[in-house]
Amino acid sequence: MLRVCAVAGVIALSVATLLLASGCGSDLSADVDPEQVDAVARPDAGACRVLEPADIQASSDATRTVSCSKRHTAETYAVGELPDELEDAAYDSREVALAGYRACNEAFARHLGADESVVMRTVLSWAWFRPSEKAWEKGARWYRCDLVGGTEAVAKDRFLALPKKTRNLLRTSKPADRWMVCGRGRSVSTSVKVPCNRPHDWRAATTIKVGEPSQPYPGDRVIEVKTREYCRNSISAWLNYAVDFQFGYTWFHEAEWDAGNRRSICWARTDK
Repeated sequence: MLRVCAVAGVIALSVATLLLASGCGSDLSADVDPEQVDAVARPDAGACRVLEPADIQASSDATRTVSCSKRHTAETYAVGELPDELEDAAYDSREVALAGYRACNEAFARHLGADESVVMRTVLSWAWFRPSEKAWEKGARWYRCDLVGGTEAVAKDRFLALPKKTRNLLRTSKPADRWMVCGRGRSVSTSVKVPCNRPHDWRAATTIKVGEPSQPYPGDRVIEVKTREYCRNSISAWLNYAVDFQFGYTWFHEAEWDAGNRRSICWARTDK
């Protein structure tokens, strides 16, 4: 018997979250480094910090760095300059937010050594920061991309600790379960998202392509129907072409499509 469970949402930090929350305030961390607060110079790549979910809701961050050999929940994996055409853009403009999102999103997969499917199914995620408003007024236009130990769904209050080195962490045919996302509950939509090394009932097993890069957004209904049918076949194959199985799917909306996503996530009912 085949059963279906659908959920329209995201596993990683959503585009909407990253675009809207990225301009909502100044540093929220209590452990602030005064030299970083209004720094015009680019931050250092490879720096580690202890960040929590509340910290990444801010547009800028000046949390003190810690040794990567000590417990940390964030690592700066990329830094760079925003495009020249944004020199006169407003600090909290959507154009600036989208540029930062795209730069960090592309660098994220490269840093982890993962393909698009694995990146969409990992419990790891990222956040991006820009200079403070004072530094922006002085001409600072850098961005900072931080790998964080948890997604919006997995880490509601506390991020997971990261290993000393994260470069190419997922460059393997079978990434460690502790870095992949599963669900515990009766359905995908109501399940608590957990790393797959913890007890679970669902696994984000595969992703499927639902559109081409140049294709305009076809609408929610088209994406959902295509996702359901493609995931049915994908999970059947993943389960060695099982006939009696349950599957679920996560499909994405126009904001994610506009940011470049053309995939949906397929879930298998399994405790493995």
